Amino acid sequence: MYLHLSLALLALASSCFAYPNPNDVTGNTTADDPTVCKDNSGTYFLFSTGVGIEIRTSTDRVAWTYAGVMWPDGAPWTDQYTSTSDGSLWAPDCTYVDGQFHLYYAASTSGSKNSAIFYAKSSTGQPGSFSNEGLVISTTDADDHNAIDPNLLIDGSSWYLTFGSFFTGIKGVPLDPSTGKTSSNTLDSLAERTDNGGAEEASVIYKNGDFYYLFISWDNCCEGTSSTYNVRVGRSSSSTGGFVDDSGVALTSGGGTLVLETHDAIFGPGGQDLLTDNDGPILFYHYWPTTGNLQVLGINRLDFSSGWPVVI
Repeated sequence: MYLHLSLALLALASSCFAYPNPNDVTGNTTADDPTVCKDNSGTYFLFSTGVGIEIRTSTDRVAWTYAGVMWPDGAPWTDQYTSTSDGSLWAPDCTYVDGQFHLYYAASTSGSKNSAIFYAKSSTGQPGSFSNEGLVISTTDADDHNAIDPNLLIDGSSWYLTFGSFFTGIKGVPLDPSTGKTSSNTLDSLAERTDNGGAEEASVIYKNGDFYYLFISWDNCCEGTSSTYNVRVGRSSSSTGGFVDDSGVALTSGGGTLVLETHDAIFGPGGQDLLTDNDGPILFYHYWPTTGNLQVLGINRLDFSSGWPVVI
């Protein structure tokens, strides 16, 4: 009897820590490093890594339609960083405010610090409608950090950009809202780890209640069902530093509370973005399915009622 009771309790404990599967999505759901905005009409715009930056739209967050690319005529100003003509542009970040789509995106090559982050904006979000607002920040192989994976936090009248991948981790810098460009040459160090070669990237700062939450993807993406990507988080009372995990370990010392990892037929979830929608905070991410050779869109709600985000 005691054995049966122990097994039952073990099964119950395991079920309490099980991750829910992604919400159902249909249509064109291939997406690498997804970021999502919702305009005033209620239409969702999904931007993702690809040549010209791919755009998909949805009216219900379920059915997605491929719309085209952000730069249908190419983006030659990025060629010196992609080392090719009309190369893939990485990890866009979308913020919609006051009738404008604000897009930050990166240009680089794998493993290189010859990288740059650019800014664009549009009033419609449609392919070909974006204006090139130019270079925001760049790095070379002489730098100890990497200018990719941008994310914009608008907090009242303040704009703050986080970015970084591997090397010395995640950095932050204030922006001038009137230009969308940096307003300081001083970078804040937000997170760094030494395990697995310092593998962390895809930073997102999300404010909920009294805290700022810094979400990061740890470990290795882009390896199909062998991908080890996982989503981590820390929180702080400030957007510019002091992030710790739920054990009190600083993110600058390798801390990070696990939010989402490989489970069931969901491999290497990460490259995340967050959006506050009518039903609360929404986590968007990519993952590898059991079959196929492309990353697909994952969507789940987040519950912050415990003070820490839980995927539901």
